[in-house]
Amino acid sequence: MLYVMASNLDNNINKSNKKKWEEEVSKTQYKKVAKNLSNIEIGLLYTPEHFDSSKYDEKLGYPGQYPFTRGIHPTMYRGRVWTLRQFSGFATAEESNQRLKYLLSEGETGLSIAFDTPTLYGIDADNEESYGEIGKCGVSISSIEDMHTLFDGIPLGEVSTSMTINSPAAIIWAMYIATAEHQGFAPNLLRGTIQNDILKEYIAQKEFIFPPGPSLKLVIDTFEYSVKNTPLWNPISISGYHIREAGSTAVQELAFTLYDGITYVEESIKRGIDIDLLAPRLSFFFNAHNDFFEEIAKYRAARRIWAKVMKDRFKAKNQRSLWLRFHTQTAGCSATATQPEINIIRTTIQALAAVLGGTQSLHTNSYDEALALPSEKAVKIAVRTQQIIEHESGVTNTIDPLGGSYYVEWLTDKVEEEAMKYIDKLDELGGMVKAIERGYVQREISEASYRYQREIEENERIVVGVNKYVEKAIDAPILVIDEEKQKKAVNKLKAFKEKRNQKEVEEYINKIVKSAEKGDNMMYIFLDAVKHNVTLGEIINALTQVYGRYREQTGI
Repeated sequence: MLYVMASNLDNNINKSNKKKWEEEVSKTQYKKVAKNLSNIEIGLLYTPEHFDSSKYDEKLGYPGQYPFTRGIHPTMYRGRVWTLRQFSGFATAEESNQRLKYLLSEGETGLSIAFDTPTLYGIDADNEESYGEIGKCGVSISSIEDMHTLFDGIPLGEVSTSMTINSPAAIIWAMYIATAEHQGFAPNLLRGTIQNDILKEYIAQKEFIFPPGPSLKLVIDTFEYSVKNTPLWNPISISGYHIREAGSTAVQELAFTLYDGITYVEESIKRGIDIDLLAPRLSFFFNAHNDFFEEIAKYRAARRIWAKVMKDRFKAKNQRSLWLRFHTQTAGCSATATQPEINIIRTTIQALAAVLGGTQSLHTNSYDEALALPSEKAVKIAVRTQQIIEHESGVTNTIDPLGGSYYVEWLTDKVEEEAMKYIDKLDELGGMVKAIERGYVQREISEASYRYQREIEENERIVVGVNKYVEKAIDAPILVIDEEKQKKAVNKLKAFKEKRNQKEVEEYINKIVKSAEKGDNMMYIFLDAVKHNVTLGEIINALTQVYGRYREQTGI
């Protein structure tokens, strides 16, 4: 296929030259069909016929101006580069504290915290369900004391922190706020993001605790608290990253993520929250996968769609309410355990796509993450990857350097078009919660994941080192979490519980149950409870008495 036409525009194309080229192509052997990871067919060439220059202001405009296709800031990276983050956390709070300090010393400009599986499920380290998983995929946090230790010597009023946690997000955030206050910083000084995106848990990651109703209610509680108390903090990072990691296409990642955002805005409006106070604090989190131009088009289309949604659907008036601000992480699912060093190249391509797509914050994966948590050497290389892009590549010198590319503009339009089909379908199904309950979103992702894997197994799509250019496995030094560190976390928590005022703890547990039953905003009681040494697991167990636990329906 020579062209994938987007319009019937002439744009002063020399038809004689075009015909001559087509005749030459017809005599040549070439790959007749090429498709990107979203299964969109890509033409052999793109020309002015694919770009309607009369719609420049409508579709592109200028950076910092509606519809923000070219970026949300007028000067983009010439004014301020993206926040350089590395997702960090392992073993105990003490070990993770040292890693955070190391990364700051190596040039990281924002912290990004990974929590272990028990913490993500709201289970204390001394619970037998935690054994064997403590500190394995992130830091173990059970108490306010753990949070104090994690950020010991790191002034929280002077650094931006991102925390990747969802079901227990409000409680972990309460611990963070309380820790900042302990350091002498008021909540209104804090900068950062709590992921807090429960909808994508039901869609993709499956780390849910409560049913969708009360879970959504807790998210909106954090929004309401944030609007009143933490004007510099993002109370949610609406996350397509895990949707993509579960096997979705770029188009699905974009559509389902933005619709999750639509759902949160709708619920906030029902609560009575002023959209123009909340929307500027909403942030997004996208994946950066291997198809370089598809990813760039995805980010550009995302800004344009969200600006239109906020303006037309929700009638937002504040210019900042129309901004789609996003963090990007390179694709963990693209990393291979075979030939792990070549993951450095994949990560570089993905990070460059994120920068050319206009990200506000970036995490680059370490080359050994398909094997284990990152080693110190691998983390340093990942940090240096971003620094080379920033200082040596030249891509930060001008804004949206690929803007006006016939291919990029056609693909941006096409990604937007395909994403809007999904958004319209979700509207038709009655919204995201109903679509999740019917299994629609899960099925779409599952089918896309199956198609991608089949293409690899049938050599229709090449993955270097997996189905082509395969070599003998190379050993790489990996980070191992010592079992003694798990015991240390358990013993520390047991000692913490023994020295606190147990009667006071029980009083606050009862207050949590009563507040949940009354439908109060839970952030305030969470703050009081953690300050009085109630643990994460104890708060979750108290909420379970009111909300129950969610079990996904099988056979979806």
